[in-house]
Amino acid sequence: MTDRLYYHDSFLYDFDAEVLEVSESPRPALILDRTAFYPTSGGQVFDTGVISTPNQTLKVTEVADTEDGRIVHYLEAPVGEFHRNDLQPGARIHGAIDPARRRDHMQQHSAQHILSAAFVRLFDMPTVSFHMGDDYCSIDLNTPTLTRQQAEQAERLSNDIILEDRSVAIRFVTREDAVNLGLRKLPPAATPTEGDAPGPAAVAKPGSTKPGSTKPGRGDQLRLIDIHDFDLCACGGTHVNQTGQIGCILVRKIEKARAGWRVEFVAGQRAVSTARRDFATLSESAALFSAHIYDLPQQARKSFDEIRSLRKQTENLQEQLAEAQAAALLAETSEADGHKLIVRTFSARDMNSLKLLAQKLTRLAPNAIALLASTSPQPALVFAESAGQPFDLGALMKETMARLGGRGGGSREMAQGGVPTPDGLATALSEVASQISTAAKS
Repeated sequence: MTDRLYYHDSFLYDFDAEVLEVSESPRPALILDRTAFYPTSGGQVFDTGVISTPNQTLKVTEVADTEDGRIVHYLEAPVGEFHRNDLQPGARIHGAIDPARRRDHMQQHSAQHILSAAFVRLFDMPTVSFHMGDDYCSIDLNTPTLTRQQAEQAERLSNDIILEDRSVAIRFVTREDAVNLGLRKLPPAATPTEGDAPGPAAVAKPGSTKPGSTKPGRGDQLRLIDIHDFDLCACGGTHVNQTGQIGCILVRKIEKARAGWRVEFVAGQRAVSTARRDFATLSESAALFSAHIYDLPQQARKSFDEIRSLRKQTENLQEQLAEAQAAALLAETSEADGHKLIVRTFSARDMNSLKLLAQKLTRLAPNAIALLASTSPQPALVFAESAGQPFDLGALMKETMARLGGRGGGSREMAQGGVPTPDGLATALSEVASQISTAAKS
């Protein structure tokens, strides 16, 4: 079992320890007798930093828990690059965690406790899970509804608690005592971890059988995080000493999630950097409209309305153009064997444009057959015929795609396909036209 120094002092950034075990497979790792490195647990992510010996300094890239209560420190160094004399069991090392990363995690995690407590106090909405990401954090609330106004009220109360700079204390109590203390959430006896906060809330004291055990008479205790006169919760994570060290909480988004609602937030220095990035993004966007950032929604809506109007006008013009072109093509095409066979290859038409022209051709004439192709932007073919014609254009398209190495298909009256290159398109159209002409004469 590893002695978890962060249980007692979250601001402990340096420590000395003894190597218990060295592993090089599947990746280099150390197990120590004691550590200040926090392992990934529940919603909180791991610490990083370095482990030093007299001859080398190794980067700690990940920290994880084992089922038997030990903590594994995964190292960046490849297998075979260790100074093995430094890393034998029993060797002494010096560990140093990344203080900026730890402070960020403390701010986010302590902010989560305050925000979760605020939702309970104001609206009786308990937190059922907590996630800490690289850019943002989130809590999931057990509630059927949540409004933006409620989220802002919880944010306001949380920041009031931060401004008051209340103490954040660590307490260790037995489960029996914890039952009468009014915890926001008491961990289940079988799995003693808080539902909305990471890390083992149950701490094994001397004489216990294993970490996390909560059997009476074993000396096991729950680790409580006590935010003075506001929140008391079982938790094994790292936290600030005073609420003022959090700085601030910013709720950014709320959304429906599973059976409840998810609240996305950031705190501390992360909130400052997020607000700065948001402001820079808004300022740059507003400059495109020559407007103030507060006028940006109105300007964006206006632009979207204009775009929709222009798109509709464009679609109408394309319809008119396709109909006029179809009429011209039909007028210049002679009827043969009871059909008007239009075969054309265009240099710059997309699939939608080809289909639109084919539809106009087959609707303006009762006996039209259109074999159309385009060489760019994506080489494509469209076969279409007026209703009631005898040819199976879907089958002809599949045969053509097989020859050209493309993919496509469709119905008897309308089929389409795409090919990798325009090579052979004209020849393919000519062959299909020949098949149709031969079939029409027979």
